[in-house]
Amino acid sequence: MNKTQVPNMRIPYAELHEVLQRILVDTGFESDRAELCARLFADASRDGVPSHGVNRFPRFIETIKNGVVDIQATPALISSRGALEQWDGQHGAGNLNAHASMRRAISLARAQGIGCVALRNTNHWMRGGNYGWQAADASVIGICWTNTMPNLPAWGASDPRLGNNPLVIAVPRSKGHVVLDMAMSQFSYGTLETYRTRREQLPVIGGFDLAGELTCDPAAIEASHRPLPIGFWKGSGLAIMMDLVASLLARGSATHEIAPEVLKETNLSQVFVAFDVPGDDFTDALADRIIESITTSTPTGEDRVRYPGERTLAFRAENMEKGIPVDSSVWEQVLAMCQNRER
Repeated sequence: MNKTQVPNMRIPYAELHEVLQRILVDTGFESDRAELCARLFADASRDGVPSHGVNRFPRFIETIKNGVVDIQATPALISSRGALEQWDGQHGAGNLNAHASMRRAISLARAQGIGCVALRNTNHWMRGGNYGWQAADASVIGICWTNTMPNLPAWGASDPRLGNNPLVIAVPRSKGHVVLDMAMSQFSYGTLETYRTRREQLPVIGGFDLAGELTCDPAAIEASHRPLPIGFWKGSGLAIMMDLVASLLARGSATHEIAPEVLKETNLSQVFVAFDVPGDDFTDALADRIIESITTSTPTGEDRVRYPGERTLAFRAENMEKGIPVDSSVWEQVLAMCQNRER
């Protein structure tokens, strides 16, 4: 990356969290909700996902201003059948709704071995990986996913009718949790935006340009609205099934019923599942053997083979020591919000 094109800076985690929290409190959040909401944004950037962390914070504030997000709303229980519960997010802050839903799924799993919370009428959950790490930190296996507005063409189509529907799977492990956080598109729109801002090409083909040709140009993919589904037709099919299951379990909106505009994307349907696993030597030893069998594979390049979540832990350690990387232009926007509040 040419650092003269995108000037970056590093902000201590505590300072980043404090600034975001202060803005949220000034926006009207209760103190404890502001603390958690700010932490989830800061954690995303700390773990190397700025597109769904600090970079998205100004957009989040805009959704509050335009009435999409109700900062006072909290999830309400609709129905309960054993380990399965349906909740209504009541258009509250998406990351707080998601965190509360995973917390409830964990609680159900503690009591019954498995817990599932289906959530409707919620907003963008920001970085989905946060809730996988939340589950793993609680020593449970966690699975969660969300539908989105239409932003991914079905395989063989040119217009977006599917969502890129992020999926998170997390397994606890004492030597480092294993956490997969992925969208149904080869690159999420947030990642495309990050590469475009850096003026970098994608490392592999990520979608189609306006002429219908496969490309590594993130700006061309954004312009065409044709990102490539993972696994081609397989990713397309998986996106359809995830939307079906989420909307059916939650009795909420499906992708085709969600507004196709970033600042008005709401009424999402989400699923949070937790499995309570024995915290014994066998469990950890088996996880270690599986990871070792993968990481000792013969690499095709200079870097060794890594497991899902390993890079996150490395980013986390480095950024906590050196400070959280923040785009200076984004930081200026965030600080301007503080200045505006102080006037």
